[in-house]
Amino acid sequence: MNPKPGSCLCGAVTFEIDGDFKKFYLCHCSLCRKDTGSAHAANLFSSTATLKWLTGEDKVTNYNVPSTRHNKSFCSVCGSALPIVLNDGKFLVVPAGSLDCDVDITPTAHIFVSSKANWDENLHEIEGVEAYPTKE
Repeated sequence: MNPKPGSCLCGAVTFEIDGDFKKFYLCHCSLCRKDTGSAHAANLFSSTATLKWLTGEDKVTNYNVPSTRHNKSFCSVCGSALPIVLNDGKFLVVPAGSLDCDVDITPTAHIFVSSKANWDENLHEIEGVEAYPTKE
C-alpha cells in the first residue's frame, strides 16, 4: 500500500494515511455545515487505516460538540480540517480535502439530506468558472 499524504492549508501539519477507506460520506447535517462553512462535509472513514503525523502534531486541536458525537480535528494555526482518530484508536475519519493526493473511492452516499441547506439544490446546473470570476 502507498501511504496517502495530507496537510493543512498553511503546511504546519503534515500526515500520512496507510490503508484503505471503507466509506466516503457527504454529510449535510447542520453540525457538518457549520463545521465546514459549506453545503456538506466530505469525510472518508476507515476502521483499518492508520494515521501518522509527520509534522505539526502539536498544532492539532480536537473539539467535540458537547452532548453530541460530532468531533472535529483542525490546525490551530490556519483552522484547516484534519483527520481524527475516534473510539480509542479504532476508527479514523479523514476530511477528503485534507489529502494531497487523489481519493481512490467515490462518495458512498449523501447523508442527513433532510438537514440540507435551502440553497443546496441543483448545484450541478450552475455555471462553472475556471478561476476567479471577472468583475462586472
